[in-house]
Amino acid sequence: MTNASAEYVHGYAENELQRLRDQSDTLGDLLHHDTCYPPGSRVLEAGCGVGAQTINLLKNSPEADITSLDISLESIQSARHAVSGGDSAIPFLQANIFDLPFAPNTFDHIFICFVLEHLPNPEEALQRLKNILKPGGTLTVIEGDHGSCFFSPDSEQARHVWNCLVDAQAQLGGDSLIGRRLYPLLHHAGFQQIHVTPRFVYADHSRPQWVEGFTIKTICTMVEGVHQRALEMKLTNEKRWDAGMKALRKTAEAPDGVFNYSFFKGIAMKKV
Repeated sequence: MTNASAEYVHGYAENELQRLRDQSDTLGDLLHHDTCYPPGSRVLEAGCGVGAQTINLLKNSPEADITSLDISLESIQSARHAVSGGDSAIPFLQANIFDLPFAPNTFDHIFICFVLEHLPNPEEALQRLKNILKPGGTLTVIEGDHGSCFFSPDSEQARHVWNCLVDAQAQLGGDSLIGRRLYPLLHHAGFQQIHVTPRFVYADHSRPQWVEGFTIKTICTMVEGVHQRALEMKLTNEKRWDAGMKALRKTAEAPDGVFNYSFFKGIAMKKV
């Protein structure tokens, strides 16, 4: 599977597309406030999905020359619609990161967000991307790490459904714990001047917008999205799943609900 993507654990149902949009709206400033590309620079967004992150790129770098690609034609169609109602100057291309349709040294900058976790060989993907990056160009990569979360109330039931998500993604060839590996992955792929920073999300009821946007619309919805897959993989049964989701939703209930999670953002340069 070195030259293919793992199956997308969350699926492509409409509720997942909405979850991605909600997630982007909630996390936009946290993850992207320091991503800004110069006017006229050629930027590749690799793995644009439904265009949720594309909107942030356009907002912060309106004069950059951005190209977005994804392996899923359905996602590309959603992305085109999300960006200016489908009437966008940004080219959206269907392509595989392991078989990129660009010449070496094409782009000044590359941006990739929530993609490596779904690939069976993320280091190879980074090497392929580095090949089409100009010397001195930068790559920005953002990933989460499902092992970084803690929440209250904590319980075996809530942990069970959370671990179903982690285990299902692993069985499909992905790695939901990849955030902690960004630095070594970038290093082994041959990048230089690597700088990785954690981006913490903390949601309690003094921050209701985070409870709504992150704990409810991002986390609980994400876990709910693997319900059927977890049953098919025999990671759970209906009784355990229902009890686990009930327990997980309590992390969004006042006054005791708390959820904490870490994302990781790496910025690295191709050798001049």
